[in-house]
Amino acid sequence: MEQDQPLVRDVFPDLVTELTALLEAEGERWLAISVRDVRLVGKCACTDDFCQSIRTADHPQGQPYGPGHRCVPLIPAEGMLNLDVLDGRIMFIEVLDRAPMHNRMACTANDAKTDE
Repeated sequence: MEQDQPLVRDVFPDLVTELTALLEAEGERWLAISVRDVRLVGKCACTDDFCQSIRTADHPQGQPYGPGHRCVPLIPAEGMLNLDVLDGRIMFIEVLDRAPMHNRMACTANDAKTDE
């Protein structure tokens, strides 16, 4: 099912570019490579207006990741970016206190509707 989900890089290319650079700067080479292939499985279920976090893999809400989990905090120019990584796989991208991200897929869909 996850293969049917769009790639985060297609939806939020600026975010993936930023994550790649930040991960490289932190010495997280494997994550910098793999972030280009994560899929947008869903948005965070919270209703906080400062949260734009996204799920990049299926995981039961409210359940701990368990063994093999680590949090990778990054230092962006704006807000907060943290990754939840399980056994080397990016599961969740926490995006907090940042300007609204531009959804390229929504813009493309809206442009197509305008062209009709």
